Amino acid sequence: MSRSRQVLLLIAVGLIALSAGYLVSRHSADSISPAGDGVREGSAALLAASLPDMAGKAQRLEQWKGKILVVNFWATWCEPCREEIPALIRTQRQFGNQGVQIVGIAIDEPDKVKPYAAQMGINYPILVGELEALELTRAAGNQVGGLPYTVVFNRAGQIITTRLGGITEGKLEAIVRPLL
Repeated sequence: MSRSRQVLLLIAVGLIALSAGYLVSRHSADSISPAGDGVREGSAALLAASLPDMAGKAQRLEQWKGKILVVNFWATWCEPCREEIPALIRTQRQFGNQGVQIVGIAIDEPDKVKPYAAQMGINYPILVGELEALELTRAAGNQVGGLPYTVVFNRAGQIITTRLGGITEGKLEAIVRPLL
């Protein structure tokens, strides 16, 4: 490929990435979305999903029904995901004994997730869904397919809210505290 074609290809890829980033940021724009009817229907599919944990053992999200369940879809290669993980760790530490359970679903390869989770000191369960887990995010209302994506369930197993994009500790606490 000629040098000029490489430059044009690089510019085209950059513009596409910039456009996608703009659309995701407009969609998430510091907002937390209340769950609509379609998302509520997707809660059953998400809770029934079976994904392997980091030891390879299949786990269903419904095992945490009865708790306030915060499901966070993330990846090791996703910078906003990496930035929000310390807030998720602190939230689990603060509210875990009050019935809050954070579960991370990594859209990644297991051999990358294990060392990263250990390095970060993640104190909540991590399931590994690789790319097929993106379909679960769509069932839960993530039409863009972006990461990170957070879904909050009440104790009855109903999706209360979703968030596309990073979530801060303060915003997560504002969602979780009324559900306690």
